[in-house]
Amino acid sequence: MNNRPPIPNEIKRAVRQRCGFGCVICGLPLYEYEHMEEWAIVQRHKEDEITLLCRMHHGMKTDGLLPVEEVRIANNDPYNKKVGVSKNVLMSYSGQDVSFYLGTSLFKLHGLQDGSFFTPLVVDGLPMVGFRVEQGKLLLNFIAFDESNKLILKIEDSELVYDTNQWDIEWIAQSLTIREGKGKILLQLKFDPPGIIRFVKGRVLRNGIELLVGKDYLFNTNNRNFFGSIHTENCGIGFSIGDPIPNGGVGVALSNINRYQFDRTEARKFLRKSLSDRRLTSQSTRTQ
Repeated sequence: MNNRPPIPNEIKRAVRQRCGFGCVICGLPLYEYEHMEEWAIVQRHKEDEITLLCRMHHGMKTDGLLPVEEVRIANNDPYNKKVGVSKNVLMSYSGQDVSFYLGTSLFKLHGLQDGSFFTPLVVDGLPMVGFRVEQGKLLLNFIAFDESNKLILKIEDSELVYDTNQWDIEWIAQSLTIREGKGKILLQLKFDPPGIIRFVKGRVLRNGIELLVGKDYLFNTNNRNFFGSIHTENCGIGFSIGDPIPNGGVGVALSNINRYQFDRTEARKFLRKSLSDRRLTSQSTRTQ
């Protein structure tokens, strides 16, 4: 029976930040928390005694194939801190039926053909999310930016890399979360292969546009556009915001976006009121 207490979240985050959000030896963003001092001896969780190792290097250390001295050297000079980006991870997507969830909004396409492209989300004409099939292989594409238009996450043909100069990045099982501060989620993705990716919550940012993704709503801060759940099926482009509006079949399009001359505080107040009004309407409907 394992009576070891869990590592506190604050310590985990400090370790992630210090190690560059990946294995200190190879940079792989799929990692485990590794005690450099043997737990059986020290029986404590200290931030400076814990590092990040991928499963391969963790196994090598456990099996005595990787000396702890080499782990300590890498811990003092983590791979991702030197290069500024994570090591690439190849995602496993396949088939011809694909879905993208933006909160609870759903954009799906059946029977994606070889050589064709499905774009669930477009901002200013730029595909932010896309699927394509090449020689029978399904490939996922995804990009995300911060408020300064800096690219922070990129999935190109199912190969994922992220910028490690973030406040916090945490990848647990299927969920990848990037935080811009304590309690401030910039984006949270859930990968659900073979054909689904979910933008669970966060902010879609590009060229001054902000689209807030909540549990059951979408909100464009710039123009105060509030949406519940949207559902498109077999539209080549699901949701487009900004200009130019792409040619072809677009499920939902928003254009003429006010870029910078808007009151973000008032927009947030409007969002809270919209959510409150919807809850009251829902409660009233249930009691009738």
